[in-house]
Amino acid sequence: MLDLTGKRALVTGIANNRSIAWGIAQQLHAAGADLGITYLPDDKGKMEKKVKDLVEPLNPSLFLPCNVQDDAQITATFDAIRDQWGKLDILVHCLAFANREDLIGDFSATSRAGFQLALEISAYSLVSLANAAKPLMTEGGSIVTLTYLGGVRVVPNYNVMGIAKAALEMNVRYLASELGPQQIRVNGISAGPIRTLASSAIGGILDMIHHVEDVAPLRRTVTQEEVGKTAAFLCSDLSSGVTGQILYVDSGYNIMGM
Repeated sequence: MLDLTGKRALVTGIANNRSIAWGIAQQLHAAGADLGITYLPDDKGKMEKKVKDLVEPLNPSLFLPCNVQDDAQITATFDAIRDQWGKLDILVHCLAFANREDLIGDFSATSRAGFQLALEISAYSLVSLANAAKPLMTEGGSIVTLTYLGGVRVVPNYNVMGIAKAALEMNVRYLASELGPQQIRVNGISAGPIRTLASSAIGGILDMIHHVEDVAPLRRTVTQEEVGKTAAFLCSDLSSGVTGQILYVDSGYNIMGM
């Protein structure tokens, strides 16, 4: 039985009730984990209130601002974890962003600044968060991130985000190699297309979803709940021998040639 009682889990990337991170947080809570939630702060505090109201039923014991472009906020987040929890068992990384104009048109027209931004938020942030988390994972731990098929195959309108996901997947492997001796496991979930705030920036997302429904072996796309259950598995002792892997949760779409 999947049991995370006594485990302390930090979940990043919840923006609203459509976020895959929200589905993951729900499953970790259902398995008994004590949750810490981060949110992206803004000047008017709208995101803080939105996320706080959403996660209230999960009763998180930590609720912290964390803009991963700000090293000081990353440090403050993990200082708060150390001060209140003393240790960390689980880190869930659900962060990705690219400018909308870099997700349309010719990939070769990607701006230098847009390329750097996408790689920083979508890929480098896993490195920086893992580096901050590892001193707190004194009893081993699990780090899980979210990727997509566009990191290994060309997907229309995914453009620079595909490059960012490719980098993210290599981050998983290098971090797994580095952190393995500390019994810290690092894995990624490659989820099928789901309607989220982030995916809405991708042109033709509904066409992508319908295509998966037509072609995937299960003849449907996946749900937040299904991705959340896989994440909970990867965060639990049931996956104690699994690290450095990308697990596809996409109704089998990735195996199809046509």
